[in-house]
Amino acid sequence: MRHLAAYLLLQIGGNDSPTAEDVRRVLGAVGIEADEERLEKLISELEGKDVNALIAEGSAKLASVPSGGAVAAPSAAAAGGAAPAAAAAAEEEEKKEEKEESDDDMGFGLFD
Repeated sequence: MRHLAAYLLLQIGGNDSPTAEDVRRVLGAVGIEADEERLEKLISELEGKDVNALIAEGSAKLASVPSGGAVAAPSAAAAGGAAPAAAAAAEEEEKKEEKEESDDDMGFGLFD
């Protein structure tokens, strides 16, 4: 990721075709040692390609990926008198889900 970030910084700075040495200099300026294997792979895969076109193509692919479940909340006006009962049922369900999630630490914490 850092190699790609350095490559993109060079592109933004006006270098249309950054070399591996250019990326090494950018990373070295902030005290990061370049991984030669990853750097060479990145340079070979991006050589002769328009980065802006690649970003646009990737964005189009990501747009088709579902990003989560949307839950429709019941409307109070449409539900009429059933809204308080539905709200109470939803609260019960949330409490049950919270309890299930708290038991799901698999024996270790995030910062252990």
